[in-house]
Amino acid sequence: MGVAIAPSGPASESDRTGPGRANWPLVARETADDLATDAVAREQAGKAPFDEVSRLRESGLLTLLIPAELGGGGADWPTAYAVVREVAAADGAIGQLLGCHYFLSWSARFFTEPSLATQVEQQSAAERWCWGGGFARRESPLTLARTAAGYVLDGRQSYATGVLVADRLAVRAVRADTGEPLAVVVDPARHSVGIDGDADTFGQRLAAGGSVEFDAVPVSAEDVLGSLSEDEDVLSPLAALVSPVGRLLSVQLCLGMAEGVLDEAREYSRAGHSPWHPAWPVGSPQDPHVLSVYGELTLLTRSASALADQALVAVHGGLARGEDLTYDEYAEVSVLVAMAEAAASRAAQESTSRALDIIGTRSASSRLGFDRFWRNARTHTLYEPVTHRLRDIGDYFLNGAHPPFVLPV
Repeated sequence: MGVAIAPSGPASESDRTGPGRANWPLVARETADDLATDAVAREQAGKAPFDEVSRLRESGLLTLLIPAELGGGGADWPTAYAVVREVAAADGAIGQLLGCHYFLSWSARFFTEPSLATQVEQQSAAERWCWGGGFARRESPLTLARTAAGYVLDGRQSYATGVLVADRLAVRAVRADTGEPLAVVVDPARHSVGIDGDADTFGQRLAAGGSVEFDAVPVSAEDVLGSLSEDEDVLSPLAALVSPVGRLLSVQLCLGMAEGVLDEAREYSRAGHSPWHPAWPVGSPQDPHVLSVYGELTLLTRSASALADQALVAVHGGLARGEDLTYDEYAEVSVLVAMAEAAASRAAQESTSRALDIIGTRSASSRLGFDRFWRNARTHTLYEPVTHRLRDIGDYFLNGAHPPFVLPV
């Protein structure tokens, strides 16, 4: 399986920054509009999104979070969240791919020394890498064994976002001698890395998910970013913040899909289309049932959006606190994100499902592609369930317990 090809040499200044460097929301909107034009056809074809990654690369969005002095877009996390939400409204799978890329490509800042993080980001910007993989705990973890020259990585990581098109993989591995979990970067082009597009999910088909087999892959010390330990003696409050930072991407993804399906359904209703079957529902903009459903789903989505805004302010504030962040402050940020996760997940599932009822029997037509919103949202919420987040919220509210350190991908 091939990988998306990055430029052979360093990008020019204009290539690095992309169009509209000072106006990333406009760049995101233009990219989303471009993706929306053929979203149904691309989703139904289900091909690995090499072309979509090229669109993201050409727009400059892949290097959005990298500091401008290192050749990147110089944007902050609130901007990145807004970009993911905009793209997800047009194409949920590409929104997930982009969100995963942002999380993994930025992770060096949390886990490693500043000098190494700078080196990683500078090379990522110069070659405009697309990142894939994930740090979530796995039942059969990858193992990292010491050798005279460094380390070797072995094992298989099942369904991981972006691996079919990634220029770099960031994965979780456990040291064979100590059991410590570590963040590791791997070049997927190595001959001992095998990538299999076996995910075969009914939704998020363009998120480039698949499995990766590592067969004694050489890993240098510079490719080991740092510890993923949950031990508070190892994990600082600032490093722990990587959890809510990453999980807030899932919130934006869900909100984008909810808003995207409602926008498309509204345009369909306004265009005067009516279902083939007149009994359920009549589908006109004046039908009382249709108006009530639109009102309910708008309220649900706007409420989730308001929670997401509170969580975003908390995350941004936590990042600004830096090394001064305390564990109590981290816990409050994490709980706010958990509440936003639960609300956004419900909004995405309700909106993408009930929008089909608004449109009626014509929503069963594959030509219209309304089903892709439901399939994408349901697939994502299966992989990122919120049941545990609700328990964490309750435990914090009732007992003051700090939420556990949970990585999203």
